[in-house]
Amino acid sequence: MEQVRILCVDDEVNVLKAVERVFLDEEYEILSAESAAAGLDVLEKSGPVQIVISDYRMPGMNGVDFLSEVCRRWPETVRIVLSGYADTSAVVSAINEGQIYKFIPKPWNDDELKVTIANSIERYFLRQKNSQLMAELKGKNEELERINSDLEQRIVEKSGRAMFQYKILTLSQNILDALPVGVIGIDTDGVIVQCNRMATDLLNCNDNECLAAPCRDRLPPELHAFVKGIDGCRYVRSRISLNGRELLATGGYMKCREQEGIILVLDRYESDMKGKKSDD
Repeated sequence: MEQVRILCVDDEVNVLKAVERVFLDEEYEILSAESAAAGLDVLEKSGPVQIVISDYRMPGMNGVDFLSEVCRRWPETVRIVLSGYADTSAVVSAINEGQIYKFIPKPWNDDELKVTIANSIERYFLRQKNSQLMAELKGKNEELERINSDLEQRIVEKSGRAMFQYKILTLSQNILDALPVGVIGIDTDGVIVQCNRMATDLLNCNDNECLAAPCRDRLPPELHAFVKGIDGCRYVRSRISLNGRELLATGGYMKCREQEGIILVLDRYESDMKGKKSDD
């Protein structure tokens, strides 16, 4: 804990000495000043002062005005005014304005003065601790705001990327659906994961029936046997009959990054043969 300093300001030297005697056995550092101007000078040159005790009636600047200036320049101090009973109403007015913590009448009781100072010191360090906690709380709140802002930015970025990827997937599906051939994707577990519009027409089913279905359950036996014959990355072709149509099936094993499985392309056999004849 920091050294406790008490500044006593009074134009009567015997009052200053009396205050010093009261705290002779305490571990306080007692500072004295015989005027408000001298008191301000002490506050500027000394280390932190926790308690400021001032007489009310002083030449030049009275105690209330002095303590108001102390409050403005050193608001963390605990301010106490000493005064005779004749000045009570003026001092109470100052207390009500929040500039002064306590009013101690002259002559004072030493024990009561000690208790008042002890309470004032406790008040000082309690307010100091509260200020420290508030500063820490402010810092944590600012850090939390920064984290939230960063999180929101990441969410926006991820949402943007997700939307972009969704557009790409939609475009890819539209392109597949526009192809004049059937395209079927089968994963390594034998489950159909892609089926364009032409493929569903050829298989005489819809997307809900084809996608996520095991190829052994959805593909006709002849086509399923063809899929089972696809080996590694080698492309194979075969003429098959599907729902009364003659088709040319082309299949191959795909392994690209994290994607792996079989790509199956179904085309009308007649168009394929015509293509071959034209090539000849």
